[in-house]
Amino acid sequence: MDFGDRLKLCREKKGYTQKFIAEKVGIKNNTLSSYEANKRQPDYDTLKALADLYEVSIDYLLTGDEYRVSSDEMWKELLDPKTELFFKDLKSAPEEKIEELIRFWEFIKERDK
Repeated sequence: MDFGDRLKLCREKKGYTQKFIAEKVGIKNNTLSSYEANKRQPDYDTLKALADLYEVSIDYLLTGDEYRVSSDEMWKELLDPKTELFFKDLKSAPEEKIEELIRFWEFIKERDK
């Protein structure tokens, strides 16, 4: 089950319509539909609002893990558009580039001590 499926399942378990949720969260109905179809991903604030409405954790919506509850601050940082773009690029990078990036980051940390 992926993010969109979990989102839709949560909505249906609560008996809510897409229109109701969209109004509550402050997004357009077609935006919510895109989330449920895995065509788009919500920003942190929208994701937090959805998790609160459905009474589940952000961890559950994103990973399906019902028992892990990471801090909201961690998710806010990871879902920041700048950070998200970095991780998106990193996921598709070859292993040697990732190792190079780690070495570069270690250099920066040492330099700034």
